[in-house]
Amino acid sequence: MKHFRYSVLAIACASTFLATNVYAEQADESLDNVERITVYGRQNQVVMNSGLATKSDMSLMETPAAVVVVDQELIQAQALTNLQDLVRNISGVTQAGNNYGIGDNLVIRGLGANYTYDGMYGGAGLGNTFNPTRSLTNVESVEVLKGPATGLYGMGSAGGVINLIEKKPQFESKHAFTAEVGQWNTYSLEADSTAAITDDLAYRVVAKTARSDGYRDIGTDRDEIYTSLKYVLDDSQDLMLSASYIKDAIAVDSIGHPIRIFNSASVDGKTAGEVTWEDLINDPNNAGIQLTEAQRKQLADSLAANDGLTPYAFGNAGIISPMAKDNEGEELRFKLTHNIYFTDNLFLNQQLQYRDYTSGFARQTGAYNYVYWNRRGAINADPRAPLVEDGVLYPFAARRQEYRKVDADESSWQYFADLRYDFQIGDIDNELLINANYEDRDIAFKQYSIYDADKVIKNKAGEVIYQGSLPYIYDIRNPNWAEGSFEDHDPLLTSNYDKKVSAWGVGVQHVGYLGYGFTSRIGVAFNQIKQTYEHLGVDPRYSASRAQPTPEADTTDDGMTYNLGLTYMPTDDLSFFVNHSKGRTAYSILGSIAGNDTDRDDSESISDDLGMRFKAFNDQMLASLVLFKSSRTNLQYSNPDYEEGVSGPSVPKHFYNGSEETTGVEFDMNAHLNEQWMVNVNAVYQDARDKKDPNRSSYDTRQKGVPYVTASAWVTYGADWFALSSPINISLGAKYVDDRSTNSTSFGIPDGYVPSYTVVDSAISYDADSWKLQLNVNNLFNEEYYSKAMFLGGMPGEERNAKLTLTYRL
Repeated sequence: MKHFRYSVLAIACASTFLATNVYAEQADESLDNVERITVYGRQNQVVMNSGLATKSDMSLMETPAAVVVVDQELIQAQALTNLQDLVRNISGVTQAGNNYGIGDNLVIRGLGANYTYDGMYGGAGLGNTFNPTRSLTNVESVEVLKGPATGLYGMGSAGGVINLIEKKPQFESKHAFTAEVGQWNTYSLEADSTAAITDDLAYRVVAKTARSDGYRDIGTDRDEIYTSLKYVLDDSQDLMLSASYIKDAIAVDSIGHPIRIFNSASVDGKTAGEVTWEDLINDPNNAGIQLTEAQRKQLADSLAANDGLTPYAFGNAGIISPMAKDNEGEELRFKLTHNIYFTDNLFLNQQLQYRDYTSGFARQTGAYNYVYWNRRGAINADPRAPLVEDGVLYPFAARRQEYRKVDADESSWQYFADLRYDFQIGDIDNELLINANYEDRDIAFKQYSIYDADKVIKNKAGEVIYQGSLPYIYDIRNPNWAEGSFEDHDPLLTSNYDKKVSAWGVGVQHVGYLGYGFTSRIGVAFNQIKQTYEHLGVDPRYSASRAQPTPEADTTDDGMTYNLGLTYMPTDDLSFFVNHSKGRTAYSILGSIAGNDTDRDDSESISDDLGMRFKAFNDQMLASLVLFKSSRTNLQYSNPDYEEGVSGPSVPKHFYNGSEETTGVEFDMNAHLNEQWMVNVNAVYQDARDKKDPNRSSYDTRQKGVPYVTASAWVTYGADWFALSSPINISLGAKYVDDRSTNSTSFGIPDGYVPSYTVVDSAISYDADSWKLQLNVNNLFNEEYYSKAMFLGGMPGEERNAKLTLTYRL
């Protein structure tokens, strides 16, 4: 049965490409004349330019693409500080199911997301396991384009683009100072200053320092500064140079609350609430741990009704060892932007960016609480078994622990050039865009691991050459931690390589305003991706075959991408569109390369959209309905007929026709009803499926962490009370997230999931001439819930909390 996805897209395309990347570096006052609709804002005009989606002057009503924009008004109303909290306002954007608590692991329609700042690479994506948690300090709006955009934005992920629009220099003098205080010792100080230096030169400086112990001690320390200079050479040309530096330390919780590994299929389908100690039989072949009758009773008594299904809740505690190290990131970015109008109809935008990001952390990746499992015919076989030491059973013990310490450095260069020519043939207006892009990423990656006693490595002679020294955690609810530091436990160097990925592409796009209400967009592009991998050697105890360095290897693949879209507007207030697009990207930024026929071709993606938009109430309401199907194709899976060392060359080891597919429907509405009421709603119903092996039904499963249904609403009422000069804004919001699968068949909990939840948030603010005071109370009714689906569990969401923000403007 196909599931379709409903989303109330708070669609707001604020001529962002014009305002940031391509067209907006003209005089600032020109932007004031651009009509737009925002996700939340008092100037709620529907007709606007769709720069992100098309790099053209098409209005949103004419645009055959799904685009969502969250503007600064809504960001401030919700007191948002990072990208992960922002996704509640963007339909179809959720946390990835394999989230290890590191950075912004987001997916769009169940597929990977590409992150950009004003269209330029912003880190992570494409399977990267280290990445920043992006703040919103220097962000004035966030745009999301759903579906592949290879032709316009270079190498990126299949799901789409999350584009953060940064603050720019203004020639009008503006200065603001903001202080925040909140629970868990949360505080921050921020300064934002912009003004003209001369008639042709303007600056902007944004700086912030923030500290928080965080809920469950998931703390954050962040210092950041953003500077930019804009120079207007003449009426047709300008330059902008920007620099950013961010240094942060964010605690990592890779596990959250784990799901206890109780496999109901091993006890004739009985749930943990139904099973008795007599059902927990020993292995008749003596292949697994043999439990006494008393131990079986003890194990049965430890079971909760939802063990094997949902995370085991143990309050504010967590399995975060003192040996864990915060994700300490340091980012440096420089960007040069050049805009020139050769004539009124011919325009060139160029952007050149350098980015360097270093990251280092230590995290726990394994803490598996095995209870009962008949795995491949063996019941409770070591080490996938309850812990028994000296005849004592520890039913809540964690086994197969691993800690990983990562040191990584990624540097990148990126260049974009977009040349646009507007012309007319007869009564048809035309836009022709020719674009070129180049990107180069260079990554150095090292990883060390330490283990508990379940990790045993033997040489060819059968001699033990390594055994983990970490003590078992005897009770996940009250862990006993190992003493000393990470380095005191004989770490193994398990990964050590340099990886380079470079890509270039050229594309052509034509937009035609055909008359009779029809608008067309046709684009085609060619891109090439080259990957280079050099293995630098690991600890011989970990892998003797990989102990020695290997020569640098490389692989190259290329192909065509395209976009075909058509919109029909029978009236100014109603439009219908259809869109079909194809993208290409690398399988993984961090994957190894052999330099031979075993290397995979690049991944491809396909997206289809059928939608309608309508506006009403004098352009004060915009709604859209979009049916979509998105997929990532050419995925690798193993050939079951292949036998290592036996099969001949005619028998392939892998096939490459697997896929990840999502179908759904999105409905979106944004309305500024009158001077007092503003409403934003978004919702989605989607079915994201993992079909990596199309020949095996067991591989047709839900994508981890992707809910069928999400819905969010935010309503603001401007109350004219107490004869004040400005209204008191009162906001109330609600967010619903459906259950999310953890889909862990290989770990014995195939039916595991993270439960659904509803959270209510509120805010009240008063904005006078020079200052603004705002109080946000989140999780108003103190709901207990899991905000993310982790690898084998759930991340507890924040309890009720409050934050007070004071802003003073000059």
